[in-house]
Amino acid sequence: MTGRWLSIVGIGEDGLDGLSRAARTTVGEAEIVFGGERHLALVAPIVSGETHVWQSPFSSSIEAVLAAQGHKVCVLASGDPFHYGVGATLSRRVDPAQMLVIPQPSAFSLAAGRLGWPLQEVACVSLHGRPIDLIRPHLHPAARILALTSDEHGPGALAALLVEAGFGRSIITVLEALGGPDEQIRSQMADGFMLSEINPLNICAITVAPLPGARVLPLTPGLDDALFEHDGQITKRDIRAVTLAALGPRRHELLWDIGAGSGSIGIEWMLADPGLRAVAIESDPDRAARIMRNARKLGVPELRVVTGKAPLALTGLDAPHAIFVGGGGSHPGVMDTAISALQSGGRLVANAVTLEMEQVLLALYAEHGGELVRLSVAHAATLGAVRGWRPAMPITQWRWSKP
Repeated sequence: MTGRWLSIVGIGEDGLDGLSRAARTTVGEAEIVFGGERHLALVAPIVSGETHVWQSPFSSSIEAVLAAQGHKVCVLASGDPFHYGVGATLSRRVDPAQMLVIPQPSAFSLAAGRLGWPLQEVACVSLHGRPIDLIRPHLHPAARILALTSDEHGPGALAALLVEAGFGRSIITVLEALGGPDEQIRSQMADGFMLSEINPLNICAITVAPLPGARVLPLTPGLDDALFEHDGQITKRDIRAVTLAALGPRRHELLWDIGAGSGSIGIEWMLADPGLRAVAIESDPDRAARIMRNARKLGVPELRVVTGKAPLALTGLDAPHAIFVGGGGSHPGVMDTAISALQSGGRLVANAVTLEMEQVLLALYAEHGGELVRLSVAHAATLGAVRGWRPAMPITQWRWSKP
């Protein structure tokens, strides 16, 4: 069969009543219909073909959809299939020219309509099957957030996170089963959250209100060192801000953070944009565990941590667009392996505190060019009865772009 063999139809809690004539016809004429049990039950009166419930793991059902090419296949999705939906997954495997997509309003659109919140002014976050810590970068004073949860436990978990992070006075509005006969909207303050019997199909609207000392993550690079758990092995905030500027994050890029210490560079790289990825390579198991704790508390739980010593620990990793070497760069083979692995046009930034690492960078600068920068920072400190400048150890930084 040529042309459009795959249809993706969005469906809401109002079931058949909310479907257009075109959507009803598409579902009714399909030879095979895939969907969740709830969706299949909603359209059962008009289905004439085979039905297949989504399996676990979900990827096996995607393979079943692809294997059905040659038949009229319909996939049922919640609301808008291309807003955190199955449409995005299928479009990576199926030519859009072979698909007919009929969307319904997403849960985000329905929630915004009920609350009168302009969507362009709201942070929309899906926590469905994803770590709840992803909400943390959006916690700014007076911010409005719409967070799609996984189940009835999601709102309570969000409330607990808000309280732990210093946002206990925030208002959580739980919008349940939007568009259906069981629709319900209830609000409570996070630090007194007591709602029960919450519908598993819910989305939470959060009006953020921080208390003094709340963990608000600034939008600029160079977070306060106190936000990180560390044992002294951390790129300090002033040097970190300059280093991130030199790395120049661009959307959808991958960073290797070699000798990651506390993970501060990789974490702030990922905070710059949701599409960025990072791998933190750290030889010390205690520090590797600390990196994961920092990543969760700073809202980038998907940071990958590799415990091992470079260059061996770099084997098998995806080729990076950027590399930062903060520790271990003077060990044999580390810099050569990093340079070889870097994608064409990628950026490499290495910081040296020791004379041994500085000698390595001087040699690389002589061989490959790039930029060599000397960074020195001093902070005012009390010296007896007076105050003076206390200099930090100077940093030699090599910046290089691979031809």
